[in-house]
Amino acid sequence: MSRACRVGGVEIGAGRRLAVVAGPCVLESFEIGLRVGETLREACAGLGLGYVFKASFDKANRSSVSSARGPGLGAGLETLARLRERLGVPVTTDVHLPEQAEAVARAVDLLQVPAFLCRQSDLLAAVGEAAARHGRGVNVKKGQFLSPAEMLGPVRKLAAAGCANVMLTERGTFFGYHRLVNDFIGVGDLMELPAEGGAPPVCFDVTHSTQLPGADEQTGGRPERAPLLARAAAAAGVHALFVECHPEPAKGASDSATMLALDSVPGLLRIAAAISDAASAHKEDS
Repeated sequence: MSRACRVGGVEIGAGRRLAVVAGPCVLESFEIGLRVGETLREACAGLGLGYVFKASFDKANRSSVSSARGPGLGAGLETLARLRERLGVPVTTDVHLPEQAEAVARAVDLLQVPAFLCRQSDLLAAVGEAAARHGRGVNVKKGQFLSPAEMLGPVRKLAAAGCANVMLTERGTFFGYHRLVNDFIGVGDLMELPAEGGAPPVCFDVTHSTQLPGADEQTGGRPERAPLLARAAAAAGVHALFVECHPEPAKGASDSATMLALDSVPGLLRIAAAISDAASAHKEDS
């Protein structure tokens, strides 16, 4: 049994039903965020799934210096706070620098540590301290260069900073150049991570796992494979799914090659929820 991660009014792991962390890759406008958030909130409510809205105020890891990065810390957190109030759901965003942690923890319910930064001790300490001080959760994305067992390091660093309200996200592992793969044996190992207090719940990043990293000036992707990965992850028993989506993915300011069309997501979640429930029932019966 995993420990639970509390994100606002949503509890993830420890026998709870599948949760959903989803939204546009980067904050583009309040209106787009609201449209995406309302659609996903209603879809999740209809399925009885916990929902956390996600959008980034800054995309610091970009393939090109000319790539769009987002509105920045001040304007971004202001918009996220407005969306949190309007939607009535928990909100998450990325933290890239230790000095951002306190402001982010005041504005959102779940602080997300990007995969490429998951071993940065100063960042984890700042995020853990801020999250503990404000009663927030922390989501650490597993680096594409790490084994599941090595994620004990970030979990222990957060615990040392006073934060045990943690979840981990699988988002693919480098396989040579320009390709990510998902190792479902590794996903199982991640869900059984021998951390003190129990294994943190595991989220599966459906859309970033389809990336073709560094293939050009912009990262490419195979978004048509995202539904396959979502079904497989739900069958494997993950505790949450992470999905980036947009009303018009081709026009998205970031990750347009991997985001799903917003209108396709409710149906995908319905199928994933049914698979997750069936897998859970089978586990209880066996």
